[in-house]
Amino acid sequence: MPEIYGMAGHLIRRLNQISVSVFTEHMAALGLELTPIQFAALDILADRPGMDQATLAGTIAYDRVTIGGAIERLERKGLVIRNISSRDRRARELYVSPRGKALLEQLRPEIWHLQDIVLRGLDSAERHQFLQLLQKATEAGNELSRAPLQLQVLPLSPADADGDPD
Repeated sequence: MPEIYGMAGHLIRRLNQISVSVFTEHMAALGLELTPIQFAALDILADRPGMDQATLAGTIAYDRVTIGGAIERLERKGLVIRNISSRDRRARELYVSPRGKALLEQLRPEIWHLQDIVLRGLDSAERHQFLQLLQKATEAGNELSRAPLQLQVLPLSPADADGDPD
């Protein structure tokens, strides 16, 4: 058997191909044209409204130059709203539109189901361990990426500050 079949890079690329294929086919079956990157952008923006494009790119570890195209397509679909920033007129604040929020609520259970499909060869304990190890390896190599993940530290909301979860 060729060595390539046991190499991390090859296996990670193959699993990514499988994941993108499963996602794309499932979205098409739902009558949607949505990419994994577009879903990631919607998910982050729903959690952190008002983020600018450059910050969004770092938050999903996506190339800053090409995130604009993804946002433009989401805006054309009516899923994202871009507003001029009140702090910097050159920047655009991004928000998930009401239509985008409704789509996210519809898709979240579907997306979790897709995770099961992508990792269907693993039992529950193996999935948990695999995801922990994958996260550990990804975090360790983050700075080697052309588009490293740049988690933004956000201030706590008043509800979070008082310790009340609701």
